[in-house]
Amino acid sequence: RQPTLQGRVRFGTPADVGTRILPGLLALFARSHPGVEVDVSVARSIDMIERIDTGELDLALVTIGNLGQDDSRGEPVHSEPLVWAGRSGGIAALRSPLPLALASPDCAWRRQALDALDRIGRHYRIAYSSEQTSGQEAAMIADLAIAPYPASLLRPPLQRLDGQYGLPPLGDYRINLLRGSNRSEAVDILAEQVIAAFVEYRNPRS
Repeated sequence: RQPTLQGRVRFGTPADVGTRILPGLLALFARSHPGVEVDVSVARSIDMIERIDTGELDLALVTIGNLGQDDSRGEPVHSEPLVWAGRSGGIAALRSPLPLALASPDCAWRRQALDALDRIGRHYRIAYSSEQTSGQEAAMIADLAIAPYPASLLRPPLQRLDGQYGLPPLGDYRINLLRGSNRSEAVDILAEQVIAAFVEYRNPRS
């Protein structure tokens, strides 16, 4: 515990891998640095970049590859395969046109998926649109559609569909950490712990 450290950190994250890692990380940070307040915002990456630039956020995790976004900004902290996912035993992947559950048009996952399908000439339709991964999960669990999804987020009854149904590879999903103009000790310590949390996420101890 370091109760002498005081301050406030305004932190932004997209609603995907970041939200799986942050609860444990923030709980640990709150115990070790009880004098620091952490305000968390969940939003689109493009919106968080704007808030970093206007000084409304001190740190932000952003997904790389979104339309209109400078992907050279920030520090790479995470990369993993983006895969096709659907309900185990489901039939959505057999339908034609292929039903998809996707996010907004500027979303990196959506662009990777549609570009990959266009390259092989696969017919598809957007059957379900949602800004949150929970919406995509709901559509897949209901077997209404399949979706591009980070491999580490898959949980039963969802399964990876890569290598089946003629689905094309999607490449990697990447996250960068952006820092704002406020470079206080509290901000720097939380940034270090975020980076360490992603290392642990990729390489969990047995």
